[in-house]
Amino acid sequence: MANFEPVLSRNFSVPEGHTLKVYESRGGYQAARKALASDPDAVITTVKDSELRGRGGAGFPTGLKWTFLPKDRKETLMCINADESEPATFNNRLLMEKDPHQLIEGILISCFATRAATAYLYIRFEYIDAAAILERAIAEARAAGHLGKNIYGSGFDLEIYVHRGAGAYICGEETGLIESLEGKRGWPRIKPPFPAIEGAFRKPTVVNNVETLCCVPHIIERGAGWFKSIGTPKSYGPKLYCVSGAVNKQVCVELPLGVTTRALIEEHAGGVWKGRKAKAAVPGGISMGLLSADELDVPLDFESLRLPGCLGLGTAAVTVIDDQTSIVDYLYNCCRFFAHESCGQCTPCREGTSWFYKTIKRMKAGGGRLQDLDVMLHMANNLGIIPGTTICGLADGAAWPVKNAITKYRAEFEDYIKTHQNSAALPTALQERIAEGVRGDVDTIVLPVLPAAGVRHSPGKAADAL
Repeated sequence: MANFEPVLSRNFSVPEGHTLKVYESRGGYQAARKALASDPDAVITTVKDSELRGRGGAGFPTGLKWTFLPKDRKETLMCINADESEPATFNNRLLMEKDPHQLIEGILISCFATRAATAYLYIRFEYIDAAAILERAIAEARAAGHLGKNIYGSGFDLEIYVHRGAGAYICGEETGLIESLEGKRGWPRIKPPFPAIEGAFRKPTVVNNVETLCCVPHIIERGAGWFKSIGTPKSYGPKLYCVSGAVNKQVCVELPLGVTTRALIEEHAGGVWKGRKAKAAVPGGISMGLLSADELDVPLDFESLRLPGCLGLGTAAVTVIDDQTSIVDYLYNCCRFFAHESCGQCTPCREGTSWFYKTIKRMKAGGGRLQDLDVMLHMANNLGIIPGTTICGLADGAAWPVKNAITKYRAEFEDYIKTHQNSAALPTALQERIAEGVRGDVDTIVLPVLPAAGVRHSPGKAADAL
């Protein structure tokens, strides 16, 4: 790691690094000229050989994804996922604000490789500065001949359009993004057909993440071998890691894939704040689950994080939780977020995320029961695309924090339930019988007394009963 040379962030601290003049002075667009002087299939082969995996969360091989496009297609579209809606993730924002031409060059090369003449850069609405910077950078690139008609005399044409989303977490899912781009409700499509066959506007479409495409110019410039010399087996290349939460310095740092959470905290984030210790850490956005204090030395790559039971690397946005923060509070925030962001299309996700939130909310109000923990685990294991009950992976992302938090910190949950009891918040006897599937006798149900027809009542006991 001592000899590691940052490439994705090399212009971050350079004055005016977001401008075309500075980008070109530092070798910008030379990789694009090299790529457009070759053959599209050769570019795809180079990216495949590098084994670049998508940096947006799923980690799917990028070059392989490009080969799914139909050979006989007449038109191809490229969608760039700049929604970056995973909590605590901000690496894409920095790439767009500090080095937009690196992204534009990556889009240009990738569009040439996939024969896409139109690219839609889908950016979340809250990224106001990033959107403005990108618009100016695209105008600069077009005026300089890096975009438009017959780029570099190659016969290849490309236009990039910035499309601002409406701030929905679900639009980070590729088909949800496409639906939103088309002006429809942002929720996932049933697959197949996959976007490569029928995507945006029913045309073959490639969807890639911002950081993924920023890697492409460096692969073309330096070669697949260089890229594979960085990182760990099956997780190659550099990665931008975000570190936030209970640390002294919140940072975004570029390192080889496979760095540990402990190294990020101690060597780059200034340690845990206020002299405290780390109780846990989120390894890559809250949908990936939770690492305990004993698991902070697990490499942060696509493969290793499965061993401690996490969903994956995700966006590599690490959030540190100190030893004075309640895991119950952490899970409450996670459940509240996913209940709000579920698009509601799939019943298991719509109902499951809502029940997670209602249960943990009742627990915090003093109405928790020990059996709630097993019920939540049962629900978490039976909703999501992995068990095959939903269209997209949002439900899996909602389930993993529940699985990890309760499994790894069960004693803390049980102690919280026992010490935070409020009889007014406990379920009623009728609710208990319904939950247990016991058929009740209607004669035993006490209903509120309603006023007689035509009789006006004043707020009082009858109204309170209602």
